[in-house]
Amino acid sequence: MKLFRRICALFALSLLLAAPVTARPGLWVAKNEHATVYLFGTVHLLPSDTNWSSPELDKALDASERLSVELIDDDPANMQTLVFKYGLDIAHPLSDKLTLRDRGRLERAATAANLPGGVATLQPMRPWLAAITLAVTPLVQAGMDPNLGVDKLLRTRMQKAGKPVDGLETAEQQLRMLADMPETMQIDFLRQTFNDIAEGPAKLRDLIDAWRNGDTDTIAHIEDEDLRQASPELYQRMIVKRNKAWAKTIAERMQQPGVSFVAVGAGHLAGPDSVQKQLEQLGISVQRQ
Repeated sequence: MKLFRRICALFALSLLLAAPVTARPGLWVAKNEHATVYLFGTVHLLPSDTNWSSPELDKALDASERLSVELIDDDPANMQTLVFKYGLDIAHPLSDKLTLRDRGRLERAATAANLPGGVATLQPMRPWLAAITLAVTPLVQAGMDPNLGVDKLLRTRMQKAGKPVDGLETAEQQLRMLADMPETMQIDFLRQTFNDIAEGPAKLRDLIDAWRNGDTDTIAHIEDEDLRQASPELYQRMIVKRNKAWAKTIAERMQQPGVSFVAVGAGHLAGPDSVQKQLEQLGISVQRQ
């Protein structure tokens, strides 16, 4: 389960060309006298013919003694339990929480997403879960496989090499970040989904192209700036707060000898509040590879 802008960005993946595509996503490194940490931005679903490896990336992975990704406890059974716990409100139908205008937008979004069961499927859901459901459903129908996500493939590679993999967060932390939002913020979150569905895939296709090309300026413009301008409080909760926490974890890790590889959503490695910027505020220099 990923955060809103990165989840919605995945819509564009089903629109990529069928021909093999070579990607060169951004890679950064932070070093001090005894520790090295590589930073790599990910997307969480990809067509099977997208080649995103590179000599620089392979070298960094081979040199790294451990991998950190956003979370590792995202197995289906655990996620289902957590979604039932934090995402449902059966006693209060979703439409009852919306204005008349938003009810109409909800119905149109469910139709546009070709959601099985239509808008009725969304009624037991809290607004944050309805937003994510509307974003993800077309991906599943398009045959997108979460097992092809960059983070999953990195995990498999490192585990096969006998190297430990850990999570910067837990699945419960990620879902609680959404579920603990005030209901007004959750509804704003849902409205942003309506807007993205209505705008169509062009902007989202641009975001995926930017990831493939390692274009952090475009990633920041499309992903972070939109969210920051539309909902500053949501931006602080979902981007800035987490980036600061991850930078602190990385800084603490760099107090001990070793080489680590950290892979998080590409939007967290772009813009003025990126993980790199947070590390620099802690006195740690980060260089683009």
